[in-house]
Order: sequence, then C-alpha cells, then structure tokens
Amino acid sequence: MAKRKIVQIDETKCDGCGVCVPSCAEGAIRIVDGKAKLVADVYCDGLGACLGECPQGAITIIERDAEAFDEEAARRHVSQQAAPSADQTACGCPGSALRVLQPTMQQAPAPPAGGSSDGAAAAAPSALGNWPVQLRLVPPNAPFLNDADLLLAADCVPFAMADFHGRLLRGRPLVIGCPKLDDAQFYVEKLTAMLRLSSIRSLTVVHMEVPCCTGLVRIARAAVEASGKQVPVEEVTISLRGEVLDAGP
Repeated sequence: MAKRKIVQIDETKCDGCGVCVPSCAEGAIRIVDGKAKLVADVYCDGLGACLGECPQGAITIIERDAEAFDEEAARRHVSQQAAPSADQTACGCPGSALRVLQPTMQQAPAPPAGGSSDGAAAAAPSALGNWPVQLRLVPPNAPFLNDADLLLAADCVPFAMADFHGRLLRGRPLVIGCPKLDDAQFYVEKLTAMLRLSSIRSLTVVHMEVPCCTGLVRIARAAVEASGKQVPVEEVTISLRGEVLDAGP
C-alpha cells in the first residue's frame, strides 16, 4: 500500500443526490443509506471525473495510503453489477427508485355535482413504461434501456400534445429534459454513457417549435457522435397547440 491520490467524500455535505454515481466509469461510488460512499480503493483511479458533478462540493481529491488502482478489477466490478431492482434508487431518494411499469387503464374521477357525466368513462391508459424519467436521474445502465427505441422529450411537450402517450410514448422508454434551463453538456455526457452502456436501437427527439428547444436535437446528435455508435436519430417538432409540425431524420 502506498500514498496516492484518491477520492474523499464529505458525508456532512453529501445530500445523497447521486449525480456523482454515473460520472464514475469505474463504479467506485455508490449511494448507501442516503450518502455517497467510496466502494473500494482499488476501483478509484483518483482522476476526479466525479468532482465537477457534485452540486454540494462534497467530493475532493486527497493523498493518502490506499491500495493501487486496479483497472481490470474495476472493469469486472462494473460488468458484474446487477441491474438495479425496483427498490433501489438512482439517487438515494425513494421517489427516484427504478421501476419498469405496465400500462394500466385508470378510471376518470366522478364528475362534480350537477356536472356532465361524460367524465365517468374510462380514461385513456398511461403508456409510461419506466421511472424515473428525468434524464439526470436515469442510470446509464438502467434495464429498460436495453434493446430500446429511446424517446427523448423536452419537458413541455407532454403538456402541449394531448395524444403524447398514444402517438409517441407507447412502447418506448422515456427520458425528459430542458435544453434551455438544464446543463446541456451534462446531458451530452449522460446520453453518451447511456448509448455506450446500453443497447439502444434508436433515438427519437421530440421538442417544441420554439428555437431554444431545438438544442435537444444538438445534444442528442453530439451524444451519438461521442458514443461511436451508429444509432439513428429521428426529430419530431410539436407546435404550441400540440400539433406535429415535422417528423423526420
């Protein structure tokens, strides 16, 4: 054992958000009891790819006595990690637990007194097949990404498009984000990791007609290029009134 650079996590600052976890390609960090933990010294290369991802500044690089980094052991560790189960979380938060959902028929609530009875009919079923959906929270190796036709949607699309579930979502795992308000470079890196680690067959990007929203397409294309994979990208543009204006490669 010799002195070398290695990650140190300040648990007093860590809030368990888990943003650091997917940034570590060696799988050296895991959320345990709501806090980020270094799994084993041999998995940490000490390069600090996770530092810039921590919003709380809880991760630093220090020098201490530690076992040497073992690249082969880290590779085996990553490949042997089981796919997260439904009760495991992407970020230490129960609301972000990975789930594979089955579409269900939900009954509409009873109409108010004196109102129309039309609402008593069965509502259209939800086509959502995975949770979470926020791109920041979805692990790159989430099981629902395997052999998937991934749908990447701007946050506003489902609010504008009344038939979003039936026309675009059904049969596809979903991730969402806002190219204007969120960290675009982080999204490029996250999508790149998804494409590298999961066998995604195609990527459909659906965005609003406003100019800033087309940034989602640039994010997707940059990720595909960085991944080195030949993944087709289809673009769908939605109007402010929820109409499909354009759909194509």
